[in-house]
Amino acid sequence: MESARRTVAVAGELRDLIPRFLANRRLEVAQLGAAAARGDFEAARRIGHTLKGVGGGYGFDEITRLGAAIESSARNGGGEVAALARELADYLDRVEITFTP
Repeated sequence: MESARRTVAVAGELRDLIPRFLANRRLEVAQLGAAAARGDFEAARRIGHTLKGVGGGYGFDEITRLGAAIESSARNGGGEVAALARELADYLDRVEITFTP
C-alpha cells in the first residue's frame, strides 16, 4: 500500500458533513473486517455497495472504486474483501481534504 498523502477537493458546502462521513467509513472498515472474518460476504457486499454509492457524491472517487471492488469480491467468494478493507483503512488514514468555494 502507498504511504503518500492523498488530497481530495470537496465542495465547501459539505464541510460540516465530512467528519461524520469519514467516521462512518471507518465504522464500515471495522464491519468489513468482521464480516470477512466470519465469512459473511453478503454483509460485505452490502457495505461495498454503499461505499460505491456514497463516495463519489462527496468527492471521494477512491471510496467509490474500493466499494465497487469490495462488492465484486464479495459476490465472487470474498477472497479479497479483507485486503480491500485494509486498503480502504489506509486510504482513510492518508486522505487530506481541501474545500473548494
